Order: sequence, then structure tokens, then C-alpha cells
Amino acid sequence: MTTTLATAQSEPSVAELSLPIEGMTCASCVNRIERFLRRTPGVEEAFVNLATEVATIRYLPAEAGRDELVAAVEAAGYDVRAVPPVAADGAGTALARAADVDAAERAAEARGLLFRAATSIAVAVGIMGLMVAPLGLAMEQLNWLAILPATLVQAWAGGRFYRAAWRAARHGATNMDTLVAIGTSAAWAYSVAVTLWPGIAMSAGGEPAAYFDSSTIIIGFVLLGRWLEARAKGRAGSAIRELLALEPPIARRVTGTAERDVPLGEVAPGDLLRVRPGDRVPVDGVVVAGASAIDQSMLTGESMPVEVGPGAVVIGGTLNARGSFDLRATRVGRDTVLAQIVDLVQRAQGSKAPIQRLADRVSEVFVPAVLVAAAATFAAWLAIGPEPRLTLALTAFVAVLIIACPCAMGLATPTAIMVGTGRGAESGILIRGGEALEAAHRIDTVVFDKTGTLTEGRPRIVEIVPAPGFDAAMILSLAASLEARSEHPIGEAIVARAAADGAGLAETTVTRFLASSGRGVEGTVTMAGVARQVLVGTAAYLETNGIDLAPIRGAIATATSHGWGIATIAVDGRVAGVLTLRDAVKASAGPAVAELHRSGVEVWLLSGDSRAVAEAVAAEVGIPSDRVLADVLPDGKAATITGLRGRGRVVAMVGDGVNDAPALASADVGIAIGTGADVAIEAADVTLIGGDPRDVAAAIRLSRATMRVVRQNLAWAFGYNVVLIPVAMGVLYPIAGILLNPGLAAAAMALSSVSVVVNSLRLRRVRLG
Repeated sequence: MTTTLATAQSEPSVAELSLPIEGMTCASCVNRIERFLRRTPGVEEAFVNLATEVATIRYLPAEAGRDELVAAVEAAGYDVRAVPPVAADGAGTALARAADVDAAERAAEARGLLFRAATSIAVAVGIMGLMVAPLGLAMEQLNWLAILPATLVQAWAGGRFYRAAWRAARHGATNMDTLVAIGTSAAWAYSVAVTLWPGIAMSAGGEPAAYFDSSTIIIGFVLLGRWLEARAKGRAGSAIRELLALEPPIARRVTGTAERDVPLGEVAPGDLLRVRPGDRVPVDGVVVAGASAIDQSMLTGESMPVEVGPGAVVIGGTLNARGSFDLRATRVGRDTVLAQIVDLVQRAQGSKAPIQRLADRVSEVFVPAVLVAAAATFAAWLAIGPEPRLTLALTAFVAVLIIACPCAMGLATPTAIMVGTGRGAESGILIRGGEALEAAHRIDTVVFDKTGTLTEGRPRIVEIVPAPGFDAAMILSLAASLEARSEHPIGEAIVARAAADGAGLAETTVTRFLASSGRGVEGTVTMAGVARQVLVGTAAYLETNGIDLAPIRGAIATATSHGWGIATIAVDGRVAGVLTLRDAVKASAGPAVAELHRSGVEVWLLSGDSRAVAEAVAAEVGIPSDRVLADVLPDGKAATITGLRGRGRVVAMVGDGVNDAPALASADVGIAIGTGADVAIEAADVTLIGGDPRDVAAAIRLSRATMRVVRQNLAWAFGYNVVLIPVAMGVLYPIAGILLNPGLAAAAMALSSVSVVVNSLRLRRVRLG
């Protein structure tokens, strides 16, 4: 079977677009852009991620286009960053090129932030030095020395806050830049006033003390915080860059007896490519000559190299550990597994978890509320505060504005989601988005499909038992002729055995083929000019069709007593024989179940096979017999999952994503086992690329760790404001004479934003293997 990663576009009429946004600084920016986008006709969903600075929009192309969506962002007061066009070359060529350009732009912006921050802080330190140095100058003279550098910093370094605040104000909005602009302007304007007219302060009973050091240090610390935040966010998004780096820029194309290095963008499906020892596989393909061992650890998390030979499927971006081989390219550019993984990780990192809604609701009214609180604080100090009232009122006013910036609230969840999904991708665990990541931490029940999930999914025939009057070779040939049209693993095993035994499939023709999902197949098989009606399937399937199984009851009993599978065969209305099959249990299945049990998760086995076969596998991997659900047809698996959820369980369904698609979609979290190129299923929330069932526990562990970090971040962000806003307002002044310095408020505000990003980065160290 061949499946591909699903895009978020589940309906043909719905398109998805990602827009890089410029000018966002806090959660209130996110809410405003989302609100304007969702009001645009044709937009079904819009999510904005502060950490990635990307808006993801699902819309109806018949009603809206890119121009309308860009216009909505601009109407909200923000800009869409210009990005270079990306050709359909592949994940590691065009996408990497675009990523490099974007990274270069961000690096240049970060350097500018650092330079302005350093300059502002240096000026502030210089002004503070003037104030304490024994120069013998009066306060009025010191103010005149400070006014010019402070004004230059206010206009040059602080200009970005004015521009952003004005842009938001023109659209009737406020944001973090509004708070910084008002706070620093108040400190600077007061300082200018007492410098030009010192009598204002003296008439109020105080000295003409200026706050030039406060206005400059606030700007410096806020810019320094943004620089640190940008660096930390860059580290948080490193998973995408690491994935893009896996694809080599060139491929070695073979034409006749010659070989030539060509840019990867020139490779087309069907090209013959040569891969030498130490090379990365350039594209997805099938090995046609040679043999080697492929290191797939960067894509699947599997540390042991995989042996490949003619007919084996290889994935672009994996490393050829030894040997040389030729492959026929099958999927290139955006169709490769690597490109699809990059796309899925980008979507996941740009998604929003439900827990973020709390922060969104708070931040939507937070900035206006802070402006009101700051104004009330200023008025209260002027009305009832001690002397010098104006000075103290201004200090408290500026401190409240600066300390309350809601940056940390906006970054708390998206940075954790970004790092968590990236960490999963590095270990071959692909998580579709924030909602799936959040849901996974509540899982208390895991239901495993048997075939291809806990077992290898490649059953082999261990015995052919013909009924009296039939020949083993003949019934194998008849069965294989039918099953050649089936995609079921048992059918593949029958065909493989027939090929190994030299059964003549080419000498047969099949008509009136009919498949009954999960039960069997039937059709008319013509061999040597004789047409026979053949049925192959479960014992129940043959009995339903009126076939007497008495001649093979003993063989069936023997097979089921060993826990083996069976396929029964009928020819022209008579039972012709039974094939016994053995599907080996994966070596990692037992440890996977044990680890889930240790983590407090209840494990069930769901199978369409007989109870005897299902219980044999369950016993081998450590699942109790009372949690085995056998003889369940594909259309009944979804109902079984729904029944477990009805008992109040939070259920994860683990399957190979083919017959299990309805059950995957019915579960709280659908987990698809992908092997090789079969990396994901549209119905799944989580895809395990390597096919190792131990990754189920790893995915749950990652989800729990991520949600723990999210809660820590939100607790810090909310707690920071709850505690420090009252301090900034001056509640400690009557008790201990403490009033928060605006410069310290700026440093604390910057630290709060950086702290949640750094805390999220701890997820990169979560043990998943």
C-alpha cells in the first residue's frame, strides 16, 4: 500500500494559506489579526501564532483570495512579510532557500535590535553616571547634559514603538507597543519639561529631577528582551531547519554507462540515481541494483540501520551507511516523504492548542485594562499620595504600563507547542497540531489493532492442508489467483507463497471478483480452460456461503490452538482446504505494552481475527484476555472505540491506517503506524514513522511534558502580572516605602517573556527513545 501525508485541506473546496506577519508583539496583536481575518467573507478558520509569527487561514477560494486576506491583516494594522517565491523543487532546495532568506532577514533584524538595545542601555548608564558623579553641577545642569542623548534614544531606538503604536491606534487598537510608547513618552516628556522649565517641579515642592535614565533604560531593556526572545524562538524552531538540511542539494543521475551530478530540482520520477557510501538518499525511490544499510534515524528515530536491496523502498534524506546502490526515483520535490514531513511540522507549529483560549480571552481586554489601571494609579497618587506627588505618581504610572505588557501570555503556549512538535518530529513522531498534542496528555486507554501494529503485518503461510480430493498446489494456485487482486496482508502472503512455490498464476484468469471487507474474497477462476467458483476467507465467511467445513475441522483446531491465523478455501461449493498463517509479533510490542502499563494507561487489543489468535498475541505482549476484542469487522471497530469513550475513557486508537481509518477518526487521538514511505494517514492525529509501538508511549510522554510546560508558562505569565502590577501601583509603599523603579519594571517584563521561551526549550531534552 502507498499512502501520503494528509494536508489540512480535507475538502476540495477549502484552501489553506500561511501568511508571515510583521509587527506582532503580544497576544492582543494575535487576537486582533484573528478577528479581522475571521470577519473576511469566505474565511472558515484563522489562527495566528505569535511564536512563529505566521497566520494560518482556511478559506473558500471562490469567495476570497490572497489579496483579500492580506488586506484583512493590513486593516488590522499589521503587515505581511514579503517572502521569495518558492518553486516546487522539494523540501531541502526551494524551501530551504526560502528559509535561508527568511533566516537572514530575521538575523539582520536581531542584530539591529541588539545594537539599539546596547546603545540605549549604554546611554542610560552614562546618564546615571552623570547623576552620581561628583561633578559639582546643579540638577538643572545635569538635566541639560542628559536631554540630547536621551532624546536621540527616544526617537531612534524608541521609534519602532511609536510606529507600531500609531499603526494600532489608527485602527482603534492597543498593544504592547502602546504601553511602552506611552510609558517612555511620559517619563521623557516630564523630564524635558522640568529641564526646560525647572520651576514646575520647584513650585510643587520638589527638585527638578528628570527621568531620562528611566526612559532610556526602559527602551534598552525592552529591546534587549526582544532580542533574547528572538534568539530563543530561533532555537525553538530548529527542528524545521534540521529536517530541511537532510535533503542533499545534488543527485547523481545515471544515463546509460555515464553518471553526472545534477541539481536536485532537475530530478524527475523515473530517473535512475546512484547513491554511494556516505551519501544522503536524494529522493524517494525503489532500489533496482546493489545493496546497502540505510540510517533512517533522523526521520524515524530508529537507531539501527535498515538493510535494503532490489525492490526495497528508500526515503529521501536518509543516510547511506555502507554499500552502493541504484534507485529509480518515484517521488520528487513536494511529493517526497521529507517534504510532507516538513509541511506537517510547519502546520503543527503554527497551530493553536485549546488551552491557549484562556490566555487569548484575557489578553483581548488586558491592554485597555492596563491603560485604565495606570491612569487610575496616576490619579490616586496625585490625589492622596505624599510629596513629591507628581514625581511618585509619574513613577507608578510608568511602572504599571511597563510591567503589564502581556508578551509572556502570548508566548506561553505556542512556544511549547513549537518545541514539542519539533522534538517529536526529530524522533519520528509526527503530531498534526496543538489540539492533538493537548488531547494526548489525557489518554488513559490505548487500543491496539493487531496486524501491522503489534505484529509485523507480514504473515507467512506455515502449512497447506488440502481437504480430501484436493491437491495442495492446486488450491494454492486458485487462492493466489483471487488474492492477487486483494490488498489484504493475508492475500499478499498467499501470493508470495504461490510465487515461491512456482504456482502458475499466469495460467489463470479471474472474473466476477468480489471482496467482502474483513471476511474474504470470491470469484470465478479459469485454469486450463476450466472455470471454478472459488472462495477464500474466514471460516465464518465460508459457512455463511453454505460451505461445510467438517473435512478441515481438525486442521482449524490445530492452527487455532497454536494461535495461528487461517484462511479457508472452497471450490465449486465444497471446502478445498485450509492455509495456516503466522504473523510474528514485533520484538518491541511487549516492551511497548509494559511501558504503557507503567505510565497508568490501560491497554486493549482489537482484531478482526478469531479470539484464539487474538488472545495468543495478547498473551505474548502482556495484554489481559479480558481486554481482547476479537472477531471485530472493520466497520465495527469505530463502534467499539465509541463504546469505550462512552464509558468515560480517553481513548487512543493505534492502527496501520487502512482498514482502521474509521476507528482512528472515532478515537480521541488516532495514532497511525507508518513504515517506510507509508508515513501517515489522513484520519490520524499522530503518525509514528518508524512503525515502533514503543513510540505510542513516547508520544504520550511528550504530550504530558509539553502540557506541563504550558501550564508552568501560563502560571508564570499570569502570576507575574497578578503579583507585580499591584507592586507597580504602589501597594508596598505605605508598608515598606517601596515603589517599583520603571527601569526594573522593564527588565522584569523582558525577563518574563524570555523565561517562558527558555522554559519551553527544556522540551528538547525530553527522553523519547
